[in-house]
Amino acid sequence: MHKIWKRFTLKEDPSVYQDKDSHLMQVLTVKDFLALGVGTIVSTSIFTLPGVVAARYAGPAVAISEILAAVVAGFVALAYAEMASAMPFAGSAYSWISVIFGEGFGWIAGWSLLAEYFIAVAFVASGLSANFRGLIQPLFSLPPQLSNAFGVKGGMFDLVAALVIIMIAYLLSRGVSEAARIQNILVVLKVIAIFIFILVGITALHPENYLPFIPAAKANPDGTVFGGWRGIYAGVSSIFLSYIGFDSIAANSAEAKDPAKTMPRGIIGSLIIAVALFVSVSLVLVGMFKYTNYANNAEPVGWALRTAGHPIVATVVQTIAIVGMFTALIGMMMAGSRLLYSFGRDGMLPQWLGKLSKNKQPLNALAVLTIIGVVLGAVSPFEFLSQLVSAGTLVAFMFVSIGIYALRPREGKDIPEPGFKVPFYPVLPFVGFLGALIVFLGLDIDAKIYIGVWFIIGLVMYFTYGAKHSALNDRK
Repeated sequence: MHKIWKRFTLKEDPSVYQDKDSHLMQVLTVKDFLALGVGTIVSTSIFTLPGVVAARYAGPAVAISEILAAVVAGFVALAYAEMASAMPFAGSAYSWISVIFGEGFGWIAGWSLLAEYFIAVAFVASGLSANFRGLIQPLFSLPPQLSNAFGVKGGMFDLVAALVIIMIAYLLSRGVSEAARIQNILVVLKVIAIFIFILVGITALHPENYLPFIPAAKANPDGTVFGGWRGIYAGVSSIFLSYIGFDSIAANSAEAKDPAKTMPRGIIGSLIIAVALFVSVSLVLVGMFKYTNYANNAEPVGWALRTAGHPIVATVVQTIAIVGMFTALIGMMMAGSRLLYSFGRDGMLPQWLGKLSKNKQPLNALAVLTIIGVVLGAVSPFEFLSQLVSAGTLVAFMFVSIGIYALRPREGKDIPEPGFKVPFYPVLPFVGFLGALIVFLGLDIDAKIYIGVWFIIGLVMYFTYGAKHSALNDRK
């Protein structure tokens, strides 16, 4: 047992990661990371989740749920900013935890994030497909066999979802600079669409829809709670999924210009912009119509605009929103491919995943992510895995928050002094850990079961392959 624990906690030398990742192109600026973070965080969810959470859990107090979720995410983001500033390595939490806690713990953190990227890529692609098909339906309809995942409403293959994933993969294969330029443009368009909705929606507000702002608590038919502080808490766990996109910034930190300054500004800045947009959209939505109208409504923003007498604005906003969904896919596929590259770089998965192309891109890792994303998003019905995304990410967030205590004593020694440090140390890192734990406990039992199964699979992979082929074996 002692031998297994010693192997599990064997730490990677940070200079090794620095040397390996030096071959990546350091071209991304603060502007690029702000676009990457906002594009990934403010994705499909801002046009759907505020209405859903208001109707199901919190009523008008959905704004409180979003602010509380953002506060927790903010504490974690501070830890992410210090880690990324001190260790600008590809793979984010996986690489950091491997350095400060050991390879086994790093594998668990990285394996958790891998679930996020595989499933999130598939979900966003499928959501984009559904919205696109809905938008063009008056003009053209695909046959059901090519419109839905296998076994869903007569579907065999979601063609649009597959094509979108392949399109983004091709864009990323041409280099992060080109992808970043397109990302920046699409993010601006998406933010414009959100502002259009807010400005038009303000003209149709009804103050009585905000009362009572925190509805009285009552039980939902499925055993969950609507209203009161328990409803707000349930809303936090549901909304938190929207804020996890800042990990996509950290995963690309090896490609940042001046990461000591770039990473903290990108991570924290994108989160501040995102929460401001989320709260604004939520307050306008529940002010336009009573929150009960958004129950089981997959497109509350478009519905609210059309019902308020603005069909043309609704079409414009939804069209831009669909285009804007590409930004989330760009961010997730960039981050996911860098995580797979990191696993291959270290021998934890086949080493060909860690190879770079002639233009210094991890094309093998990108190809694998693309294939898995196409299978999940276009062929397999995967709704039962949805909460695995937030559950796995929350585990990684807890590791990073508590990891600040192991990082600080090494800063200025074998790890460089970071350009940013979590304020009010040692209090805030623990608050971030505790907040992520509380949000995790608020997830339903299925999410915890799924992440437990995923961890078991990951541990089997580690001990049967990763630990045997790890590059650390050559340096023990």
